[in-house]
Amino acid sequence: MYNLIEIKARSKNSDKVRRALKDKNAEYKGIDHQIDTYFNVAEGRLKLREGNIENNLIHYHRPDIDGPKNSLVTLYKSNPESTLKEVLTKALGIKVVVKKQREIYFINNVKFHIDEVDSLGSFIEIEAIGIKNDNTEELRKQCTHYMQLLEVKDSDLVTNSYSDLLMKANNS
Repeated sequence: MYNLIEIKARSKNSDKVRRALKDKNAEYKGIDHQIDTYFNVAEGRLKLREGNIENNLIHYHRPDIDGPKNSLVTLYKSNPESTLKEVLTKALGIKVVVKKQREIYFINNVKFHIDEVDSLGSFIEIEAIGIKNDNTEELRKQCTHYMQLLEVKDSDLVTNSYSDLLMKANNS
């Protein structure tokens, strides 16, 4: 289980974010074309991420609040060749599917995403990643530090997940 402090924000200038990460010698992992399939669950969120870099079954609890938020994440590395998606679809049903192009960067334990999400637009995410017992306040400080460095404004912050935003957009 991982403990994350994370933010999601609308991005008006992804090139500026890329330059700032490059200036800080962030490790570029590549561009991942991801399909996140969210399943119906009683608690938290459950998604199967299918990509060319990341393939995981992810269950997480995260409050829908403003600013940096704490997430408890359980991750299972999945095999893209498996029947896991079929099993989950039959057992739980699909809630929503989110498609995106994601650039992935790291600075030590902090992960950065520059996302282009189908039907939603451009976003940036910052995740300060720790293990279950890591100091949440230290992770929060890291996240806040990089928000300032990347000039993420409070007005750009997004409270909900891409799945919630997409479902809301589809119901409009």
